[in-house]
Amino acid sequence: MAQIHRTTMRPTKLELLADWLPTRAWYAAGPGAPRPVRAGGFRLDDPAGEVGIEFMAVTDGEGPDAVAYLVPMTYRGEPLEGADEALIGTSEHGVLGTRWIYDGTHDPVLTRQSYALLAGRAVAQHQSVSDAVDPAVTASLDAAATAGDAEPAGAADGPGGTDVRLLLPGDAGPLLLRFRRVLRPDTAEDRHEADVLGRVTAEWTPAGTGGVPARGTCVTVHRA
Repeated sequence: MAQIHRTTMRPTKLELLADWLPTRAWYAAGPGAPRPVRAGGFRLDDPAGEVGIEFMAVTDGEGPDAVAYLVPMTYRGEPLEGADEALIGTSEHGVLGTRWIYDGTHDPVLTRQSYALLAGRAVAQHQSVSDAVDPAVTASLDAAATAGDAEPAGAADGPGGTDVRLLLPGDAGPLLLRFRRVLRPDTAEDRHEADVLGRVTAEWTPAGTGGVPARGTCVTVHRA
């Protein structure tokens, strides 16, 4: 289960994201510099116990023009080979030392565990409480798309988010794992998209709502 350390990080994750967000194809730029604020999220466990996995929701801006973003991140004790383009930055963790923080959609550990969550083989953990399941996160996957472990085979960023191609054993694949970077509350139409084989939904707190949470889809599965 996810272990949360009560300590410092220098620079903080939000400080790193303020510099990183404007470099992304899916960033919906607003007036002034980014001022990301934590708005929710959850964690997943790495079965090997080596990589931290966090899905963070952040808001940028104020009032009705504020945008909520999904930022999946991985935290590693050493650089991930071949992933320089996915590096958000490095930070000094008060307990664990230097941490290399990556855009998790380009990290195979996060994408494998995202598929495991969809397939019912992993459980979402609370973002800020150790050893606690997060019941607000739901995941489902069509039985026809559930076929053992998935192997990521490349990720691509675009205006709508990040697509990760997944290879499955036998004749079950490939699939497309789509991370929706701009978060919006689900509508009835969203919940009945014909080409969606599975989805992860979660809650976040939009700006200017007085703490009232919203719920929407953050990850979907499609035929590649």
